Amino acid sequence: MNVLNRALASAVLALAASGQVAAAQPVGSQGNAPVAGIEKAASYITTRDGVQLYYKDWGPRNGPVVAFSHGWPLNSDSWESQMIFLASQGYRVVAHDRRGHGRSSQPWEGNDMDHYADDLAAVIDTLDLKDVTLVGFSTGGGEVARYIGRHGTSRVKKAVLVSAVPPLMLKTESNPGGLPIEVFDGLRKASLDNRSQLYLDIASGPFFGFNRPGAKPSQGLIQSFWVQGMQAGHKNTYDSIAAFSATDFRDDLKKFDVPTLVVHGDDDQIVPIDASGKASAKLIKNAQLIVYPGAPHGLADTHKDRLNQDLLDFIRK
Repeated sequence: MNVLNRALASAVLALAASGQVAAAQPVGSQGNAPVAGIEKAASYITTRDGVQLYYKDWGPRNGPVVAFSHGWPLNSDSWESQMIFLASQGYRVVAHDRRGHGRSSQPWEGNDMDHYADDLAAVIDTLDLKDVTLVGFSTGGGEVARYIGRHGTSRVKKAVLVSAVPPLMLKTESNPGGLPIEVFDGLRKASLDNRSQLYLDIASGPFFGFNRPGAKPSQGLIQSFWVQGMQAGHKNTYDSIAAFSATDFRDDLKKFDVPTLVVHGDDDQIVPIDASGKASAKLIKNAQLIVYPGAPHGLADTHKDRLNQDLLDFIRK
C-alpha cells in the first residue's frame, strides 16, 4: 500500500470511528423486516451462529429474483457475467460469498452443506426474497440441492444446476460411478502443501480446459480464479473439499418440485458429466438437461454468452 492509499484508508477509518460515516442501507432492503435473530446491515447479513455473509444485490428492486450460489474456492464475483447480464434485462440478482469464502467470515466450524444451505436460507429470508430462481454452480449446485432438501420450495420458483456436484461425487458401493477417495485426498494434500499453487494449477489446467490441445489460456481468468481462492480461508476451503465430494444429495434431488434446468459440459474434467449432470437430471422430476459439447467445468466464463441466454430463456418460460 503506497502513501496515498494509506492516508486515504486512515482518513476513512477515522471518520468511521467518529460516527461521521453513516452505515449504508442494504440495497433492496427498504421495507423488509429482518427475520428474528438474523441481523441485516450494509452488504452483510449476520447469521444465528454469528457468521457474517457478504452479499450483492443488483438490478431493479421490483424485478423477478435470481439468486446465485458459487463454486469452490470462489466467491460471488465468479457470477458477475451472469449477474450484470440478467440485471440489465430487468432481473433482481442476489449472490452471497459462502461462509469461509470471499468477504464473508471464516468460521472454524460449520464448513458443511447443511450450514451452507442454512446460510442461503438466511439470505433469502432476511431479504424476503420470493419466487426465486436458484442457480448453483459446482459446489453451489450442492448448496441449492441441500437448501431445497432442508427448506423446501415455498420461496423458490425454479432451479438451475450448472456444472454441479450432485448427486454424489465420491465413489461408494451405492455410487460406483463416482470418483475414488484418493482424488479428494490428493486435493487435501495439495491444499495443505501449497494451496496457492493448487489454485493456479487448477485454473491453468482442467477448470477452464486450458490443458486441452489447441486451447488458448486466459491469464485474466487464471488470475481471477487464484485471487478468489486466496481470499477464502485455508481451513474453510480444506473442509469444503469433503462437503462438495462426500455429501450425498440424492434424497435432496428427489424433493425438487419446481421446474429445473441442468447445464453441464461434456468435457468437464472436474465434475464428470455422467456421474453428475446426467445423473441429477434423471433424479429430478421433469428436469431439462442441456449439454454443452466440448465445454469445461468453468463454462460460466468460457461459454458465458450461451449460458446467459439459456438462463434468460429458462427464467422467462
